[in-house]
Amino acid sequence: MATDRRRASAEKSRPSVFWPLAAIVVPLLSLLFKLEVEGAEKLPREGAYVLAPNHVSEIDPLVVALAVWRSGRAPRFMAKESLFRVPVLGAVLRATGMVPVARATSAASARATLEASETLVEHGRGVIVYPEGSLTREPDLWPMRGKTGAVRLALAGGIPVVPMAHWGAQQVLPRYGKLKLWPPRRRVRVIVGDPVDLSAYAGRASSQTALVEATDAVMADIAGLLSQLRGEPAPPERWNPADHGQKETGRLEP
Repeated sequence: MATDRRRASAEKSRPSVFWPLAAIVVPLLSLLFKLEVEGAEKLPREGAYVLAPNHVSEIDPLVVALAVWRSGRAPRFMAKESLFRVPVLGAVLRATGMVPVARATSAASARATLEASETLVEHGRGVIVYPEGSLTREPDLWPMRGKTGAVRLALAGGIPVVPMAHWGAQQVLPRYGKLKLWPPRRRVRVIVGDPVDLSAYAGRASSQTALVEATDAVMADIAGLLSQLRGEPAPPERWNPADHGQKETGRLEP
C-alpha cells in the first residue's frame, strides 16, 4: 500500500500551531508504529468534512491524526465542552480549532451541533468524530453500533462524511491494555473510503429515524473498509453493548 503523496492543503502548508506540534509528535509516533495509508486522495483537499474512523485502542487518535496530517489536512477532533474551560488546555484546543461538544440538554446539544457545523463550513475545516462514541466492545474488535453525532453534524451543514478504518494499533496498545514498545515500528494500516452517500437524508437532520439509518450506513462502510484490511468478512450486524449487558463509557457525543 503506497502512501499518498499529493500536495498538502492550504491549512497544512500555511504556518500554524500544528507545525511545532507535528515537528515533535510525528517523529515520536514513527518510533512506535509504521503507518501505511491507502485512499488518502479521498480525503477532501479543501473544505469541511467529517471523518468517521473505527475505534479499537486508546492510541487510535494519534494514529488517525498522523494519517490525516500525512494526507495533507490538519487533524481536528471533537472534545468535551468542559475541556475548553481548563487553563492552558482550553487555549490549545481553541488555537488548533478543535470542536466542542455539549453534554447537556437536547436543545443545547442541537444548538451546539448547528454552531459547530457552521464553523466547519465557514473555515473549511475537517473534524474527526468516532461514531461509536467509545472503544468498541465487540469481542473481535469489529465496529459496534454507532451513535448519531457524526451524521447529525454532517447533515446540519451539508458536510460529507468520509469513512476510515485502521488495523494494527491494537498491537501497539491493546484495548484497555499496556503500551508495547517492543518490537518498535509495528505495522499499522489505514484505509480511507469514499464519502458515504447520505443524499437520501438531506434536510432530515431533525428526524431521529433518518439519523439512525444514516448512521447505520456510515458504520456499514467503516466495517467494509476494515474487512478489506483484515481480509475477512465483517459481521452482518453491528454489536450492541446494551444487548450484552455492557456499559458504554468514554462518550464524546451528546
